[in-house]
Amino acid sequence: MSTNNFNLQPDFLENEITKLIPLEEKHFEALFEAASDPLIWEQNPVKDRYTKDGFKTFFDIIVTKSPFLILDKQTNEIMGTTSFYDYNPEKSSVGIGYTFITRKYWGGPYNKSNKKLLIDYAFQHVDSVLFHIGAENFRSQKAVLKLGAEKTNDIMFNINGVDVPYFEYELRKL
Repeated sequence: MSTNNFNLQPDFLENEITKLIPLEEKHFEALFEAASDPLIWEQNPVKDRYTKDGFKTFFDIIVTKSPFLILDKQTNEIMGTTSFYDYNPEKSSVGIGYTFITRKYWGGPYNKSNKKLLIDYAFQHVDSVLFHIGAENFRSQKAVLKLGAEKTNDIMFNINGVDVPYFEYELRKL
């Protein structure tokens, strides 16, 4: 399998529901506006991301990954963000995460749609997609299980100097 040409941030990925475009610094204000709902972050290990300072910290991290702005294909409204990260050619794996979507788009086809775009694209280059989800983020855990991922590991991430329990889920290419 050829993995050496895996572009972790293609110009766009889209289907009939969502469109993913590379996230840029200029998107900060509009994305912060979308993220400024405390309920989006209530199950996240870092609960202050709805504040300007909390979101700036998150944004500064994600722009170092391979992030995308998630747009509603029909209206171009910002739904949130997601990212590829931790590409490992030796293990033929890549992480998908740093994702949030606004409550307006919860419960419908939107999360599955944007994850499917990333997964289908990733599986052209790797055999395994990983998701790292906070131990108390039950919504996201349920969402990745619905995609067919399996819990493979309990891990600790150090966030702002604090060890936080996370679960690792893996989705293998069929």
